[in-house]
Amino acid sequence: MLRAQERHADAIVHYRRAIELNPALPAACHGLGLSLWALGELSEAVSVLGAAAAGSSDASLHNNYAGVLRDAGDLDAAAAHYARAIALDASLAVAHANLSGVRRRQARYAEALVHAQEAIRIAPDLPDAQNQAGNAHHGLGDLVAAQACYRTALELNPADSGACHNLSVVLLKRERHAEALAYCRQALAGGHPTVSMYVNLGDILRAQGNVDAAVPAYRDALALVRDDASDDAAEVLGRLLFAAAASATVSPADYLNDARRYGRHLAARSTRYTHDVRERAADALHRPLRVGFVSGDLRQHPVGIFVESVFAHLDRTRIAPCVYTTSDEADAITARLKPHAAVWRSIAGCDPQAAARTIHDDGIDVLVDLAGHTQASGLAAFGWKPAPVQASWLGFFASTGSDAIDYFIGDAQTLPADEAYHFVEQPWQLPDSYLCFTPPSDDVAVGPLPMAANGHVTFGCFGKLVKLGDDVVRVWSRVLDALPGARLLLKARELEQAAVRDATAARFARHGIDASRLLFDGASPRADYFAAYNRIDVALSPFPYPGGTTTAEALWMGVPVLGMKGGRFVTHICESLLHAAGMPDWIAGDEDDYVAKAVAAAQDGARLAALRATLRERTLASPLCDAARFARNLEDAFVGMWTRYTETAQTA
Repeated sequence: MLRAQERHADAIVHYRRAIELNPALPAACHGLGLSLWALGELSEAVSVLGAAAAGSSDASLHNNYAGVLRDAGDLDAAAAHYARAIALDASLAVAHANLSGVRRRQARYAEALVHAQEAIRIAPDLPDAQNQAGNAHHGLGDLVAAQACYRTALELNPADSGACHNLSVVLLKRERHAEALAYCRQALAGGHPTVSMYVNLGDILRAQGNVDAAVPAYRDALALVRDDASDDAAEVLGRLLFAAAASATVSPADYLNDARRYGRHLAARSTRYTHDVRERAADALHRPLRVGFVSGDLRQHPVGIFVESVFAHLDRTRIAPCVYTTSDEADAITARLKPHAAVWRSIAGCDPQAAARTIHDDGIDVLVDLAGHTQASGLAAFGWKPAPVQASWLGFFASTGSDAIDYFIGDAQTLPADEAYHFVEQPWQLPDSYLCFTPPSDDVAVGPLPMAANGHVTFGCFGKLVKLGDDVVRVWSRVLDALPGARLLLKARELEQAAVRDATAARFARHGIDASRLLFDGASPRADYFAAYNRIDVALSPFPYPGGTTTAEALWMGVPVLGMKGGRFVTHICESLLHAAGMPDWIAGDEDDYVAKAVAAAQDGARLAALRATLRERTLASPLCDAARFARNLEDAFVGMWTRYTETAQTA
């Protein structure tokens, strides 16, 4: 009765008293174990239920014992006891559903689906059976089938917050953001919020372009994390830092506090390698410096695009580039990069310690992170300090937070001296820019100025909608308001959905801009994507999270880009590109200057036409695309870091 009323502490007292009177009383041992489990006393619950299950033919007892083992992290033992429960009673649908859940956690999705479907066959009205079937389909990549199962689970039990959450996650992956948000909030309202639920809320808000609201959602998730050294802490902190780095509402000081927390997390999970500086210096004296690059993005991705031409120009007598990929995704860029690497190893799926051991055993001198707090990051391996010198470059736009990383690579625009306090790492400035653009291989000619034929100016932005915050929409609306005939072309994959187009138009409508002045375009093949630049006269870079790859691509297509001066690394990216391309006059100092520059450009068609005719050639001849020059600068940086390490360590 007490356990049924969830008065578990009182129930435990009575169960213990009953066991004292009769130690072999199965019901009392079973009940005690369940109440201990309910209170989170997993170690004792495992002991009590394990003793009760030994030699027992009670299928329900084995099912419950398996549940405690599962929650304690022993998935193999949990699976064995779920299987034992099924062997004792093949009609126990809940055991099939639970075994499905364990197999999913073990990434054995096909087995998980078999057990979930068996549970459904036995008990079609069991909500968890449908939920577990959805999880298995999700793991197998069948999002449509997963969605159908979750909806069935909710029809059977509308209050099932777990099914609400799972459905929300799938809807987000299918980019049905509004519906995903509704189910996410329904799951959170169920009264038992979890870390995953708040993470999902943050992910949805970020996908909708609302990074400012995503930050507190991730903080709510972090508040539920019990152990800063746990996997949950790593996942939440990584997401929080990605969002916070792009949010105008998070100060550099607050960002750094969160980043340092990640650094402490990494330190708690790692034991650093030690390096004998004299031995390492002597070994490297008469050979190229071994520089390792860790990334999951060496493909058709901004990282792949910006390193491709650089790798081809690295002087192998100075630098031996060694690549460690954290993802097995590959494409034509990957194939072109591979021949330029002295070593190319996959560490995808490796735990951080194993990845670090691989890197350490290869004798890497300088290890470079190309991902930071982004997906498929290998950052956790850096906590082990597998190389004596470690740096972060290109893939992320704020401090990693870890003092295991010695340097953060940027340039004079992205890493000005007065912003050095934004970083745990030491800033290292490259000449010109920290970016080198690899011109596309696509044969797409620069077209004539569109406004000559249209009779009005067309602005454009081809970046992700997540970068279009409220301030961007407001300022761009000011530009359109000042130029009554002007149009704005937005091109992004998200705009293939009618709901997203309507929501985007509504955001501009709140500032008095009619939908007829907005042009929406979805994703397209590469050649068509570049050809779309021939539809716009001026590209508008968003802020505070500006365009990087899209800025360089626009310049290559003869389209000038208007950027905004910022106050932290991420906000300076467009500035860096425009300086390198020789176009610093296209950087606005503030919102009023941004509007003024946009209007002035739109009213000077002759200037735009002349610029369009020469901009590709100017860009290709500039430091932005001079891969040989950039490669020398990057080599000098790595050699400089190594020299500083050997000299500093020897005089310490």
